[in-house]
Amino acid sequence: MSSPQPTPTPLPEPSIFGISVVTLFEIILIFAVAITLERIVTRYIKQFAKKTKLAPNVANNLSLSFRVVVLIGTILAISRIGGLSAEWILSISAIAGAAVGFASTKTLGNFIAGIFLLTARPYKVGDYVRIGLVEGIVQEMTINYTKVLTSANNMVSISNLQVLDRDITNYLYENKNKDLYCYTFEIGFDHTVSADKIVEIFDQVFKQHIQVLPKKPSYILTRSAAFERVYMVFLYVENPKDIFTLRPQIAEEVFQRWDAERAKLKK
Repeated sequence: MSSPQPTPTPLPEPSIFGISVVTLFEIILIFAVAITLERIVTRYIKQFAKKTKLAPNVANNLSLSFRVVVLIGTILAISRIGGLSAEWILSISAIAGAAVGFASTKTLGNFIAGIFLLTARPYKVGDYVRIGLVEGIVQEMTINYTKVLTSANNMVSISNLQVLDRDITNYLYENKNKDLYCYTFEIGFDHTVSADKIVEIFDQVFKQHIQVLPKKPSYILTRSAAFERVYMVFLYVENPKDIFTLRPQIAEEVFQRWDAERAKLKK
């Protein structure tokens, strides 16, 4: 009677850092699908918001909510795969712990700052704001950054941690009927032209724009020194993009009339 043949020992499954190649491929595939899905849907939301004239703040919240859903779904999908060895988990924990310890003041602080800004809502997408020295229209708010479109047509990204460290001015003016933006800027003159004539110049310039503005601009004298008088101008608009064009236009027209009055006095 022949002796039983020994059972062949199965070859070990190829692995990288303790995780099988198949599992690693599945994880990479999940990440690729998640990134592709996030980009496609986010782009569709932006196109849909543009076609339906959806409020920018609503479109931004939809995109942000979908990104969070994709992130949670990715984590759940990876956790269901399994096959992660204890050594692999410990390695990830050690690397993550070192990264957190090295960059906690920036990464975690920026994340927490983003949560705070989304909760406190000092501004929303579409508002005209000044954050420190950066001034313009908020285009996007994420967990990490606030993107602002400036008058020079530049997109400035400010980390949320930096936002909390700077003075924030929101020019949104809450009116009873509709929301307006009240933008303020200063104009200074020397004492060559009388104060009464400057008041007349302001009134003449404002009358030229009153038909296209929701509310007549106004002004006040903020300070008067030995060499100059400084006025604060209040400009009211519905569309914050109008600030980009109306502010320099009004200032230029005021100075043109002021220069004309100075020229008359010199004759």
